[in-house]
Amino acid sequence: MENRLSTSFGRIDEVRKNWGWFLALGLLLVILGAAIIGSSYYATVFSIIIFGIFLLCAGVIQIVQSFLARKWSGLFLSLLLGILYLVTGFLCVAKPTLTAISLTLWIAAFCFIAGLFRMIAALLIRFENWGWFFFNGLITFLLGALIYSDWPLSGLWVIGLFIGIDLILSGWSWIVLSLAARSEYPTCG
Repeated sequence: MENRLSTSFGRIDEVRKNWGWFLALGLLLVILGAAIIGSSYYATVFSIIIFGIFLLCAGVIQIVQSFLARKWSGLFLSLLLGILYLVTGFLCVAKPTLTAISLTLWIAAFCFIAGLFRMIAALLIRFENWGWFFFNGLITFLLGALIYSDWPLSGLWVIGLFIGIDLILSGWSWIVLSLAARSEYPTCG
C-alpha cells in the first residue's frame, strides 16, 4: 500500500513540475476547439472522412481475420461484418456530407429519446436530487428537438460543433488542472 502511495505522489509531483506544459495543452485545445466551432462544416466533413477511413481499415482487418480463422464457426458472420465496415466506410469517404446529414438525424433521435426516458425515469422514481436528472433529460430532449427542427441543414454543422465543444471543455479541464498544480507547487526563491 505504501509503495502505491509513493508512486501516486511521485506522479502528482511530475504534474506539478510540468504544470506549464499542461497549461499550454489546455490553451491549445481551447483555441483549436474555437477554430473548429468557427468552421464546423469543414470539421464535420473532415471527421466523417476520418471515421470512414477508420471503418475501411477495420473492414479490411475484419475480412483478413475471417479468412485466417476459416475453420471458426463464426466465419460467415465475421465476413459479413467486415463487408459492412467496408461499405459504410466507403460511403463515409465518398459522400461525407450525406453521411453527416444521416448521422445527425440519428443523433437528434438519440437525444430526443434519451432525454425523454431520463425525464420519465426521474418523475417515476423520484430519488434524492431527482431534479438534476430531470434537468439533464430536459436539456438532452431539447437538444434533440433543436437538431431535428433544423434538419437536414443541422447535419452540416452539428458534428463539428460537438467536436469543438468537446475540445474546449477538455482544454478547460487541462487549464484548471495545471493552475491547481501550479498553486500547489512551491516556488523557488
